Amino acid sequence: MYKRPHLFGLILLIFLFIPHAGTAQAACDIDRPVVFADLNWDSNRLHSRVARFILEQGFGCTTDTVPGATLPLVLALIRGDADVMMELWEEDIQDSWNQAETDGKVLKAGINYPAALQGWFIPRYLAEGAAKGLTHVTDLPRYKHLFRDPEEPAKGRFTNCPAGWGCENVNTRKLRAYGLDDHFTNFRTGTGAALDAAIETAFKRRKPILFYYWGPTWIMGKHDMVMLQEPPFDPDIWRALRSDEAPTKACAYPRPEVEVALNKDFADKAPALARFFAQYRTSMDLTSTMLSFMRETDASADEGARHFLKTQQSLWRNWVPEDVAGRVLAALD
Repeated sequence: MYKRPHLFGLILLIFLFIPHAGTAQAACDIDRPVVFADLNWDSNRLHSRVARFILEQGFGCTTDTVPGATLPLVLALIRGDADVMMELWEEDIQDSWNQAETDGKVLKAGINYPAALQGWFIPRYLAEGAAKGLTHVTDLPRYKHLFRDPEEPAKGRFTNCPAGWGCENVNTRKLRAYGLDDHFTNFRTGTGAALDAAIETAFKRRKPILFYYWGPTWIMGKHDMVMLQEPPFDPDIWRALRSDEAPTKACAYPRPEVEVALNKDFADKAPALARFFAQYRTSMDLTSTMLSFMRETDASADEGARHFLKTQQSLWRNWVPEDVAGRVLAALD
């Protein structure tokens, strides 16, 4: 007797050979690895890994990194040895960047976060307690007893960056310009880790501390602190503050936009990826929160990126088309 083929088996074979719409492989804009500038600080590594995960899993690209410090990696971006820099702090390399942009070698795709932060801080528990009236740098002489330096008890202690850092030099000149060097010792920590440890210890013990810090960082994400007011940022005063050995005026640190930068040739050849990088936008507070999570859980940049993508879907899904988002979500699962 004639036997009909097993209908179920036939349907199963057809199903297996038809790509699923939600899991179809994407074709990357570019047929080589996308190279990220691996700048040597945590927030850049986090954002690079978030973007790399989206490119690899959502756009079907391969990625790679080239490690280094800011200026060498900006030069790599100009030459085309790197394609993407997730944190361009333009002020640090203004002349080199402006010339490269004019020459059509690089471009700013978008803003990663709109306002970075630097300044002098005290803990909120202090600002709302024993130092309730301390809001401006000009108030500091009246409160120096709270920050008593153990080696010079007649003075308070200002906890500065390590010697050799650009911020250490600026803060030293600020102390002088504000007339505070008669009231505060300029305590330079030996390393960045030592600066973090001094802040951590003070917060843990709820002790007074006056210190310089910046964001986004895990310290900012973990601790509740208040930035002291300074005279408003003024570009002329700022230039003199950075160039003169003994400036007579000082002002607040600038609040730069931290941008996503691309090699121009890469952007032209990979328009879909360039659109993604133009949409990539976070905030200083969110980045600090993510870095604090990584610190508290001892998570790697890869693990931090996965945590970001799992917990911030309402944000990053705006950066990409729905099919790309679907593939990223499937990879996270």
